[in-house]
Amino acid sequence: MTTLIAILLDGAIYASWLFLVAAGLTIIYGVMRVLNMAHGSFYAIGAYAAAATVGWFFSGEHGNPYLSYLLLVGCALLAGVILGVVIEQGLLRFLMGRDEILMVIVTYALLLILEDATKLIWGVDPYFAYQPYRLLGISDIGDILRFANYDLALIAVAVFIGLAAWFVLNRTNKGRLLRAVIHDREIAIAMGVNVNAMFAATFVIGAVLGALAGALTAPAISVTPGIGVEVIVLAFAVVVVGGLGSIGGAAAGAVLVGLSRSFAVHIAPEIELFVIYGV
Repeated sequence: MTTLIAILLDGAIYASWLFLVAAGLTIIYGVMRVLNMAHGSFYAIGAYAAAATVGWFFSGEHGNPYLSYLLLVGCALLAGVILGVVIEQGLLRFLMGRDEILMVIVTYALLLILEDATKLIWGVDPYFAYQPYRLLGISDIGDILRFANYDLALIAVAVFIGLAAWFVLNRTNKGRLLRAVIHDREIAIAMGVNVNAMFAATFVIGAVLGALAGALTAPAISVTPGIGVEVIVLAFAVVVVGGLGSIGGAAAGAVLVGLSRSFAVHIAPEIELFVIYGV
């Protein structure tokens, strides 16, 4: 029973992280039909911005340490909005309607450019922002299991974002217009929907979600060059399993991959990596 609880909790924590990473990717594809290879760079830049800012915050007396959580979210919002607006308005809007393979090549080029940009800005040394991770403490489950409360909080954040996305798409006028664009772009244009504005807003939201995933992950990892490339591969695995363009599918894919990996880690760790791609 102890092993089963550990598998379920580990799987839920990993699934919540996967969903946070994949949500922005699947939203952008669902609306714009752009398979955004640069999404991993949004994650990496969000992580670097958050780690650098939190490191500065704790390097001196800057007030209540719990304000560091606001800094994590603020860094993600700022990085995501800037990246989203610049890339969508400065590049992608001129390529909309082109072959999807061309968009993959263009966003892959962006991935390479942004990977080097992060090295130019933050260097190649690792960044650590462990203070917010430790701040929430540890919970004991039974007499054996111990989990960081920060990891458990990520589950709540992923659930909140998933429910918020569902509510916006299904219970608001803007969400219904967005679904109209998804299902039939030409008719939506004919009915007077500003599709270009929808595309811009969608790309910014996707970029913010990618940066938010990186910022919230930064306290739990060592932020180093290359994390964006590693993440985009896992994000593709999740959205392919769940169905490109579906928030519900991304959630289902994240849970399936997360639990499968957790079972492998606890029972047969030598096949951990295979299990993710096997699914």
